[in-house]
Amino acid sequence: MTTVTLSSTTKINSTVKYTDELKKICSQVRRDIVRMVHAPQSGHPGGSLGCTEFLVALYFNIMKHNPENFTMDGIGEDLFFLSNGHIAPVWYSVLARSGYFEVKELATLRKLNSRLQGHPTTHEGLPGIRIASGSLGQGLSAACGTALAKKLNKDPQLVFSLHGDGEIQEGQIWEAAMFASARKIDNLISTIDWNGQQIDGTVDKVMNLGDLKAKWIAFGWDVLEMNGNKIEEVISVIEEAKKHTGKGKPVMILMKTEMGHGVDFMVNNHKWHGVAPNDEQLQKALAQLPETLGDY
Repeated sequence: MTTVTLSSTTKINSTVKYTDELKKICSQVRRDIVRMVHAPQSGHPGGSLGCTEFLVALYFNIMKHNPENFTMDGIGEDLFFLSNGHIAPVWYSVLARSGYFEVKELATLRKLNSRLQGHPTTHEGLPGIRIASGSLGQGLSAACGTALAKKLNKDPQLVFSLHGDGEIQEGQIWEAAMFASARKIDNLISTIDWNGQQIDGTVDKVMNLGDLKAKWIAFGWDVLEMNGNKIEEVISVIEEAKKHTGKGKPVMILMKTEMGHGVDFMVNNHKWHGVAPNDEQLQKALAQLPETLGDY
């Protein structure tokens, strides 16, 4: 693994080894998120901020991928599917910062004719996006199908997916969960953003999920847990999850996060699920997030 110089002009395509550099990337990604949703006064900052370490770890340390030669089939690469598509701002930022498209395009989020729609889509041809996601519950099915295709093609690389805890109230998730274990899809590592918040309130009050770990074990998955806002732990647990692949079971990581992590007035508040900061709130947020790579 190699280190890189962090600057606004650098395309960070190399694997980043040291956590202090990864933390600098996280801070810049969080700045991108709050600025992106502020500009159109629309978007989903809370879950995006909470999942920053996870996406940064995947794209800058964990996955084998090729930003400069994006293909839809992704043969020979690790693939990622974002099922909870409303947290598109964090994904767009990470994709841009890792070299899939120009960072300046982040300024077009949710604008007319932008490739950066409010939820990821494919017809605009944005590099890094392989499925449309916004209708919750569908991403695990897509990940299962892709992982099976890799097996059929004898492609040794892995498939990763991310889901919201509110999202797994959708029935299609559990159909896919049964399918994955029944078909022994053991090249799949899925993660649930377990922040306990959804658009209408706390997950426990909207529809209590019960014992999530016991549920996924009962559905035939290997289950790990981690703190998703500590990047050292994210990397360590995902590396452990990789050791569980190829053994006949899909792998699920239950990832505890704080909605709005990094911005004190957004932390653990479901009201920031889908509300953009105003001018004053933006400045308060940016004051807590050091600029490390250069704003777009």
